[in-house]
Amino acid sequence: MKIRIGCEIVYDLPQATPMIMVLGAHPSRAPDLIEPDSLKTEPAVEITRYRDGFGNLCSRLVAPAGRLRLFGGGIVRDTGRPDEIAPPAPQHAVEALPPDTIVYLLGSRYCETDRLSEIAWTLFANGPAGWARVQAICDYVHHHIAFGYQFARPTKTAWEAFNEGNGVCRDYAHLAIAFCRCMNIPARYCTGYLGDIGVPPVDAPMDFAGWFEAYLGGNWYTFDARNNTPRIGRVLIGRGRDAADVPITHTFGPNTLVNFQVVTDEIP
Repeated sequence: MKIRIGCEIVYDLPQATPMIMVLGAHPSRAPDLIEPDSLKTEPAVEITRYRDGFGNLCSRLVAPAGRLRLFGGGIVRDTGRPDEIAPPAPQHAVEALPPDTIVYLLGSRYCETDRLSEIAWTLFANGPAGWARVQAICDYVHHHIAFGYQFARPTKTAWEAFNEGNGVCRDYAHLAIAFCRCMNIPARYCTGYLGDIGVPPVDAPMDFAGWFEAYLGGNWYTFDARNNTPRIGRVLIGRGRDAADVPITHTFGPNTLVNFQVVTDEIP
């Protein structure tokens, strides 16, 4: 299948402001791009690009004072298959984990493993390990958190989402990631496009989605505690320890968000 992706973000800036964006398909999806989703600006400004420590493609610019429009769109070829399910995938002993996965066992800005460790072991220690344990975590988080955009805030952590019992997709992901790490399963945050493909459409504005990947049986597998069912048409933008590593935009100065639109649709 083919999926059209794109976004438009508009800011008002009182002064010239450096910005970093993690927008557009992840480098791992580059072979699937039928039409590249290059980032553009209005007014036109110079954009430089680099790879961060997690392998994400980042864009840098200095926005002039006034109104800045960031926009881009492209077409991605996708298999049309839902997220892979691999129930036999085992959990690794910590001492057997590859070195590059260890960072995803540690606490991070939004995933306070120190606060949630005792809770995690109480909830999940007596169940099966491996894939079944990650799925049990997703089942718990899916039912524990009530979804609502009115519950979103940029400072909300996994600990706060657990105690408040509500949030948006990134809060589901952060809590599930924290529980996985507490149970010695490497887990990393993902952000990207996820449209209503193969499911009834939701009567709400499209937004970027947050999910996570867990390391089991020598591979990273996709899990989604918010939807808690395999989905079709995910287009990854970035990965990191949590949402702090993959902000869609990071502005180094005061700003006002004027407009925010996301598009992700299957092309008939």
